[in-house]
Amino acid sequence: MRSFSLADFLSLLSALQWTGVLVLIALGFGAPLALALALMRTSARRALRWTATAFLQIVQGVPLLGLLMFFYFGMPVFLGVEMSPLVAVGIAMTVYTASFLGEIWRGGIEAVKHEQWEAAACLGLSTWHQFRYVIAPQAFRMALPPTVGFLVQLIKGTSLASIVGFVELARAGQLVSAATFQPLLVYSIVAAIYFAACLPLTLWARSLEARLNGAR
Repeated sequence: MRSFSLADFLSLLSALQWTGVLVLIALGFGAPLALALALMRTSARRALRWTATAFLQIVQGVPLLGLLMFFYFGMPVFLGVEMSPLVAVGIAMTVYTASFLGEIWRGGIEAVKHEQWEAAACLGLSTWHQFRYVIAPQAFRMALPPTVGFLVQLIKGTSLASIVGFVELARAGQLVSAATFQPLLVYSIVAAIYFAACLPLTLWARSLEARLNGAR
């Protein structure tokens, strides 16, 4: 047994970069899919709405932990596809992000009054240009505060990646705790790092909500 040292603290900080990588992967791949889902959910075509709704009902009905275990442990069994922890976690986080961001953005789109669509149509704009130049800017303004708030949940959700052995901040905390036998100290530091990472986003979300008046 050894005592907790500066090297252990630095290893925890170093593992934080992998937490950031997971968040970037989830946003980079999940945001375009979320936009597609939001557009499908607000589409006039029933088949698109039903397809998107079915996808969201399935994904949101499964906890993030279940998604992680399905893609890491289930894919080799059902499809014979072996995945590295990074790929499995990346896919699970992408699907999770797309489903929840899609609903947030759908709410923003639907919050824009229907008369805005009609006014844009009167200008001779195509449906895509109506969305791009008239609806999307207003929807973005209303959806931005909850989107930033969701990022906080996403950062904390990355801690579940430790279940499949991916070494991010929470998993690094487990390893350091096992080496030093000081779980209270180690996990307190891990929690403090998560708090420090999430607090600016939480304050930013509150500031945006007050400034953009997104609650109305």
